[in-house]
Amino acid sequence: MLDRMELLRLVERDAKLNSKEIAVMLGASVEEVEKELDFLVKEKIILGAKTEINWEKTDLESVVAMIEVRITPIRNKGYNHIANLISKYDKVKACYLMSGGFDLMIIYEDKNLKAVSSFVSDRIAPLEGVLSTTTHFVLKKYKDNGILFEDSSNDDRQAIIL
Repeated sequence: MLDRMELLRLVERDAKLNSKEIAVMLGASVEEVEKELDFLVKEKIILGAKTEINWEKTDLESVVAMIEVRITPIRNKGYNHIANLISKYDKVKACYLMSGGFDLMIIYEDKNLKAVSSFVSDRIAPLEGVLSTTTHFVLKKYKDNGILFEDSSNDDRQAIIL
């Protein structure tokens, strides 16, 4: 019997794996793997495949912002209404309902600080129910989606002998 959770962990870790490689790793047949993958896609358990790119090593200039949004839920629509409106923008990479001092966390990527500022002031702040926003800018990415962006295994510290 195919272990669904292990299959999901494998494809989450490496979307480039093909059915034959997965079958060998799980001790299953290629047909079982393909049938299960089709089911997982159909049921929207697997939503897509992604390649992680270290954009800092390319010529692309962009800014990643984390935008905290405090809201008052709209009657009969709750938090979902505002979250769905914000999530429809292409440059919104993620939108989470949070516990704590704010309600939504938006991960937003654009070409520069001014573009992020315009998004917040022109698109988010005017929405009915939005009380306040706080924007944080990512200065450097060390790890994302479980992937280290720099090899920190080299210890360059100098020995001090007393």
